[in-house]
Amino acid sequence: MAEQTIRIKQVRSGIDRPKRQKATLIALGLRRMNQVVEHQATPQILGMVKKVAHLVKVEQA
Repeated sequence: MAEQTIRIKQVRSGIDRPKRQKATLIALGLRRMNQVVEHQATPQILGMVKKVAHLVKVEQA
């Protein structure tokens, strides 16, 4: 069974956030506001999204 794809959009700025949250955004491939990236819904990616859930919007691709 193939992994589901999720679309992640950065909706809030990483400015004035802890270093770990900034690093998580970069690790997800998000570098600017309103940027959208697609990833496979692996446990690692879902965990990263959970840590910055207040900065991003997630939807099924």
